[in-house]
Amino acid sequence: MKSKTFKRFLDIAKPHSKTIILLSLLAVIINIIEILKPYLVKIVIDNYLSFNISKIGLVSINLIGITYLIIVILGNILDFISRMKTSKMGEEVLYEIRNKIYKYSQYANISFHDKTPAGKLYVSITSDVEDISSLFKDVVTTLFKDIISIISIVCIMLYFSLKLSLITFIVFPFVIIVSIILTNLLNNIYKKSKIIRSKISTFLAESIYGAKLIKIFNIEKQKEETFQKMTKEFVDVRTPSAILQGIFPGAISLFENIAISIIIFVSMKHILGISIEVGAIYIFVSYIKLLFEPITRIIDNIEIVQEAVVSINKIYDILDKTEYIEDFSSGNSIKDVKGRLEFKNVWFAYSDENWVLKNISFVIEPGETIALVGKTGSGKTTITNLVNRFYDIQKGEILLDGINIKNINKRELRKRVGTVLQDPFIFARSIRDNIKLNKKLSDVEVEKALNMASASEFVNELPNGINEVSKERGESYSAGEKQLLAFARIFAHNPDIFILDEATANIDTYTESLIQKSIEILSKQKSAIFIAHRLATIVNVDKILVLNNGEIIEEGSHSELLNQNGYYAKLYNSYYQSLE
Repeated sequence: MKSKTFKRFLDIAKPHSKTIILLSLLAVIINIIEILKPYLVKIVIDNYLSFNISKIGLVSINLIGITYLIIVILGNILDFISRMKTSKMGEEVLYEIRNKIYKYSQYANISFHDKTPAGKLYVSITSDVEDISSLFKDVVTTLFKDIISIISIVCIMLYFSLKLSLITFIVFPFVIIVSIILTNLLNNIYKKSKIIRSKISTFLAESIYGAKLIKIFNIEKQKEETFQKMTKEFVDVRTPSAILQGIFPGAISLFENIAISIIIFVSMKHILGISIEVGAIYIFVSYIKLLFEPITRIIDNIEIVQEAVVSINKIYDILDKTEYIEDFSSGNSIKDVKGRLEFKNVWFAYSDENWVLKNISFVIEPGETIALVGKTGSGKTTITNLVNRFYDIQKGEILLDGINIKNINKRELRKRVGTVLQDPFIFARSIRDNIKLNKKLSDVEVEKALNMASASEFVNELPNGINEVSKERGESYSAGEKQLLAFARIFAHNPDIFILDEATANIDTYTESLIQKSIEILSKQKSAIFIAHRLATIVNVDKILVLNNGEIIEEGSHSELLNQNGYYAKLYNSYYQSLE
């Protein structure tokens, strides 16, 4: 395990240090008990049965038998406590890391989510965390126990017979060599399989989310073939590991039996003058079996360790990227927001100096509505993202009531900005919860918001009204109904700035007119930004900004821009010609 990975492991283990110490002490006691059991049998064989006696002084065979029974019961009790504590620690580790990475995903900025596939995050939160939990459940404490066990047994074997021990240990270099070779081979296999497994999980997530699109384009067969190819690749990579894992136990068992055979052969033939009692032979055979048990367990745990190492690095490669975490603690709170929004010489690029916005300047006065118009990729949505501070600009200033938004607390800022997207997200919760989103609102306020959004009619027709639970991603509602709920959500939260990204695209003309009236009522003292693709929806706004290649090329009201007979006029005329 590399030093970087080991530090990450220690970071996970630190909160559980007391439990690990306790489990390690229990492991030592259990080992002592395991070592004592054969020793008691050896005493009975050599000191009692060999001389056909049942008592020596105050110590009888019955007393030794009772002692044996007591330590067996004690060992079982301690083993039960150890297993229970270990299992609990594993679950606690799972809980802590899973919550930590979920929290990271929620507090990470939009740039992080732009670069990180949802499937990759899903794999990290589920299977990667479980791999780490298995490390603590199955390896961390048992590894210490196994190491202590090996050292203790070797020492006691050397104590009983140095020569016999050294002859027996001849097999161990071969055990070590075979273990190192197979471990390295397995290590490479586990790394490759982990990468492929992550790709499969990402592919599965995409296939489930995009099921409707897959059916629309009749690409089920292609997706099935792709999945079969990926799973075959996974099986092909994992198959050698199954073979190697099959070789491991057989090899260890072979070396174990060779060691036992050496003990019996050397003892019976009195090689090198070795002559030991029957009980001593028994104890050597017993200790050889005890010695190979932890060795076998360590080898069996290699897969768990390797997968956990990969998972720890995958998770911490995410968690260590602190530059993506949004700062919600700094910045000033704002009160009595008027809604004056100003972009002053704003330059912005998602990467390097590939400028998406170039020297953008405009002002939205309180109660004023503006529309952003331009072809795809001109920078319209980017402007709205910058208002929410999903990204920070490289040059210039964005001011809210004369205050640079970089000096405003992000939570405060986003409370003041309400955005309705063309494809709004609906959680698998009740309609009430989808509108409140944890804000303390009464049912009366929820109903009022639904009325303003002209959504009351369809909500009241639902079996449970505002208590109706939506399906995943709002699949139980039409695109238009989801937009109505999104409007109700915004009206309920009553922001100071509205951003509508073609938010009425899936709503019929009559309902759109009703919503427009609600927006006009609310926006008398509030600012509103429209991103429009249907130019007919923005003819009555106060100002239209026409963007092209990240620059404002025209600005004015609908009539003013038509009179200029420029870029906007061409767009508008082309729009109506397409309708005709």
